[in-house]
Amino acid sequence: MKLIETNPDQRIETLRGNVYFSELPEPLLKEISACMQLREYQRADVLFWEADPCDGLHIIQTGSAKIFRLSPQGRQYIVRILQEGDTFAEVPAFDGGTNPVNVEALENCRVWVIESQKLRSLIAAHPIFAQKVLTNFGDMLRNLVRMVSEMAFYQVTHRLARLISEHPQEPRPHWTQEQLAAQLGTVREVVARSLKELERSGAIRIEDRRIHIADDNVLQQWTQPN
Repeated sequence: MKLIETNPDQRIETLRGNVYFSELPEPLLKEISACMQLREYQRADVLFWEADPCDGLHIIQTGSAKIFRLSPQGRQYIVRILQEGDTFAEVPAFDGGTNPVNVEALENCRVWVIESQKLRSLIAAHPIFAQKVLTNFGDMLRNLVRMVSEMAFYQVTHRLARLISEHPQEPRPHWTQEQLAAQLGTVREVVARSLKELERSGAIRIEDRRIHIADDNVLQQWTQPN
């Protein structure tokens, strides 16, 4: 990891484009911008490990990364794939606890980090910011409930179809079968069978190891449980 030199205008522009800070007044954005830095990571670098102290709220500027957990047996479960503009580490940044997950760079990436202490002081002093944090946390909780429901009620092929349909625009992320399996809570062999099943049905086609939607109507049918 290395620090990248930035100027105040770059930092303020980043804040304006982020869901947590977009509605804050200019003087407050300038104040926050003094408490953030830009870090650069190489592919496969670990940004932080589970149980590490939290440096602050993270925002992906360029590149991508994965949030994952490890089972006691070492099996990896990908909680989320992070793309440009995504925010993460919100929970420990705001509650002061340690990181509950691991994050690894999937490619070379640059990540903004805003100091946790500054964020917690903003919550205490600015109700508008506190409300924005509550709203975003509510969205995160709803997404987690949805993920748990899908794990409980949907077969792997249906969950895979839903994952693909959530990324309708090209170019779609270049997922390996191992990454797909980790996201879906299964193993690579099951994902391989599910991909073939979707391809045989005409929902998708696979070219150069990338998944393309061949027929969105058929794919949408697969997103529903039998």
